[in-house]
Amino acid sequence: MYKTIYNHYRTRIYTQIRPLYTHTNGPSLTRSSCAKLEPSTATENDLGSRIFRLVFRKRSATMVIEKWVEEGNRVSGSELRRISTQLVKFKRYKHALEILNWMETQDRFQMTAADHAIRLKLITEEHSIDEAEKYFASIPSPSQKYAFLHLLRFYVKEKDTEKAEDLMTKMNDSGMIVSPHPLNEMMKLYVATSQFAKVVFVIQHMKRNMIPRTVLSYNLWMTACAEVSGVSSVEVVFKLMEIDKHVVVGWSTLATLANIYLKEGLIDKATWAVKAAEKKLSAVNHLGYLFLMTIYTSLNNKDAILRLWEACKKVDRKITCANYMTVISSLVKLGHIYEAEEIFTEWESQCRKYDIRVSNILLGVYMRNGNTEKAEALHLRTSERGGQPNYKTWEILMEGWVKNQEMEKAVNAMKKGFAMLKHCEWRPSSSIVETIARHFELTGDIGGATRYVGVIKRFGLASLPVYKSLLRLHTCNQRPIDKIIVMMQKDNMELDEEVLTLIQSTEVQKNQ
Repeated sequence: MYKTIYNHYRTRIYTQIRPLYTHTNGPSLTRSSCAKLEPSTATENDLGSRIFRLVFRKRSATMVIEKWVEEGNRVSGSELRRISTQLVKFKRYKHALEILNWMETQDRFQMTAADHAIRLKLITEEHSIDEAEKYFASIPSPSQKYAFLHLLRFYVKEKDTEKAEDLMTKMNDSGMIVSPHPLNEMMKLYVATSQFAKVVFVIQHMKRNMIPRTVLSYNLWMTACAEVSGVSSVEVVFKLMEIDKHVVVGWSTLATLANIYLKEGLIDKATWAVKAAEKKLSAVNHLGYLFLMTIYTSLNNKDAILRLWEACKKVDRKITCANYMTVISSLVKLGHIYEAEEIFTEWESQCRKYDIRVSNILLGVYMRNGNTEKAEALHLRTSERGGQPNYKTWEILMEGWVKNQEMEKAVNAMKKGFAMLKHCEWRPSSSIVETIARHFELTGDIGGATRYVGVIKRFGLASLPVYKSLLRLHTCNQRPIDKIIVMMQKDNMELDEEVLTLIQSTEVQKNQ
């Protein structure tokens, strides 16, 4: 069975990349000439196919290349770059990086600035930032000009302002800041870290150095102005953008403006901005439709959401689960459950793979509204359709059952949620953890309570109220509490008055 699954996966991936990579011992082949080859010739022996058959990360692309060369085959830099690029598209960063690493060790290949830039990007994906920084320092200055943006983006992602500013200073001193892209990255960082005044300084730098502003530059500038100097300054920036011949005002800028107006409570202006944005939506991309739906949700406009949804479905692209999640969430937030259910039914009727995140939206609203019967029916249906519950599913069910005092079901849901903690960062809320501990106390289940505390302790969820519940349970049943006190000390729990009283009562029991 395992071999069958492996072969299926290998064939599926290979089928997608087969047209791009063909190589024999003779001259390089063109895509048209590959079509003339028999499958056995063009599918089993070319280098790209061999590398793509390395489904598992631990296998080495370097070894495949070296074996290929040992067999007397030729390999070109352009071929290796094509293979590496395609691997990146499949997020196979390790194997893509191994190809570039091997190229750089071979004297016959001349690494280009683009090669260095891609390799740096892959190092940030696969290894530590220290390794990325060492590699960046080792490459020639012309390559650094192409590569530094990848390093900067990593700093922005990590919100490391100090390193980002140091890198920008170095690049600027070397005369390498000539495009708006690194400056946009810095503005993104300053907005993300609420350093809005610094965005204005970046804009001033762009003006002084004649660096053109992009749509993103204006959007970030407007966002910062809203925080620093208010709506009037935002409108000034918007007017400057309208007369800037290098950019076109699109839906994203108008959506940014609408959100600023909404935040300031200017409903009429927000409505104007979002309607203007709607007129600029793309006929080939869903993204803008989804953004505007969230704005219309804030404006409590169900009709506009449904209108956008119908328009979104006419876009010449596949409607994704994320699209369905956006419109269903918008309708649920406004309390229009019937319309949300209709769209959910539409999604169910055509989905090939059941994405539990879509059904979780309705599951959550059913449980929040106290309709546990409907929630349980939906949960059963999703399981029958092949939906795999995730941590959020169990959290929703657990909280609903706790609210409805169906504690046995809640405990079972928590067990299943705990089984997923190794694979995600989710943690149940402290109130739920404490409520279930209280359930064990009230039912007198010493064994269950002890095992429960042992489990939550491993995940760092044990708290003073949980320990106190366990102490009360042991004290009431005249059980020793020494091990509980030791656990509390290891977790650095402070012993409050109630705990000290419980300890004293246990000592009295011992002396009787």
